[in-house]
Amino acid sequence: MELAAAHIVTIMQAVQYELVLLAAVGIALLGTEDVAFDLLWLMRRRPPAPPAPMPIVGPIAVFVPAWRESAVLAGTIAAMLDAWQDEDVRIYVGCYPNDAATLFAISPAVAAHPRLRLVIGERAGPTSKADNLNSIWRAMGADERAERAEFAAVVLHDAEDHVHGEEIALFRRTLPGRAMVQIPVEPIIEDGLIAAHYADEFAEAHGKELPLRAALRAGLPAAGTGCAFSRRALVLLALERAEGPFQADSLTEDYEVGIMLGAAGAWCHFVEARGLDGRRIAVRSAFPETLEACVRQKSRWVAGIAFAGWDRLSWSGLAPTQNGTAVPRSLIGAALLRWMLWRDRRAPLAACVILAAYLAMVLTGIDAAGALVGWWQAMPVEGALAVVLMVNAMVMAWRLGMRMVFSASVYGWRQGLLAVPRAFVGNVIHILAARRAFAIYMRQLHTRELVWDKTDHRPIGVIAAVPERR
Repeated sequence: MELAAAHIVTIMQAVQYELVLLAAVGIALLGTEDVAFDLLWLMRRRPPAPPAPMPIVGPIAVFVPAWRESAVLAGTIAAMLDAWQDEDVRIYVGCYPNDAATLFAISPAVAAHPRLRLVIGERAGPTSKADNLNSIWRAMGADERAERAEFAAVVLHDAEDHVHGEEIALFRRTLPGRAMVQIPVEPIIEDGLIAAHYADEFAEAHGKELPLRAALRAGLPAAGTGCAFSRRALVLLALERAEGPFQADSLTEDYEVGIMLGAAGAWCHFVEARGLDGRRIAVRSAFPETLEACVRQKSRWVAGIAFAGWDRLSWSGLAPTQNGTAVPRSLIGAALLRWMLWRDRRAPLAACVILAAYLAMVLTGIDAAGALVGWWQAMPVEGALAVVLMVNAMVMAWRLGMRMVFSASVYGWRQGLLAVPRAFVGNVIHILAARRAFAIYMRQLHTRELVWDKTDHRPIGVIAAVPERR
């Protein structure tokens, strides 16, 4: 009996050692890359602001795709119309013929506001979000031909967005000479760790990742909301496909549009500014509160960016074109773009490393408890492994510190401190999402079917305001 127990302990410690080694090496490699990115961001010198170009003039089209959004759509559109009442905008709402609840919810506003245009797609929903956007694009083109006028730009928003009143004016000032402009997205912090962990991720990504990528001209992904495109940029994308500028067979059409524009040499920019009220001009949205909804949303992102993105954009950032042409880039530019694509696509690998780390922590705890009561001798940690684990500790402390700083810069120091426990919650969600993303990708390869796996949203009036920074 004692011999069998000794064998079990030996096997457990062998598995523990392999998991610790895998997690330690993975965290050291991925974490060191993150630190290098952070240092590059810290060393970046912001050049003097160039002379402001003339703002773009003319009407701006706002695309709002919707599928089963009867609970929030009317409130969102009413808030947009009120916030932009002095702006020359036309809001296009894309719906489906088999979504009666959403159609009934938005129809009174469409009848009352001439700046609101309802677009009912030709196909029953849900198709993909990109297919919905392409339907809106074609409707906008029909309006332009009928009115013999062109829109100056296209802005994308989601059906649950809280918009800032100065957003359109900001796009008018910053879009000239650029293909795309993205403003920050601020998840609304509510009770619970699941929904609130989005706030930490977006605060860091839109405070550091996207600004640096825009400065390096190394592929700036669009967030799908709070982003403006020049009409010319979308026309160039639409030349490659008959249905419109967005990839109808993509799970992450917004990400792909931004990457393709940047890879083609177009100037995509990230802008952070404050309005006259002192608040950051950003898009504020509520994110999923339940574990199931959160995993479903993030798995769609991972499947579209990490798995399908590799197939669709390869490592050049460009989708295959009809004439097979490629855009030449400098060696440094190509290397930077591939680095950013790697950072976008490493999520499944990072999930495996995190899972190994958590399993190693459990086994290490069991091993330490057994050694504490004298049942066996704990696995020794020495030599190179001890050095790597020390590096891991420093890297993790650095990364958590950065997350805290960025979260606190947007939401205040209390939320910055809560970013630490939320990071562990986010890791668990990341593991579950990567597993589901792989299943989505394999199913898509097998069936070639794509549907809009959207997130359900609550009415706009129930959502609390974003806390002021303290």
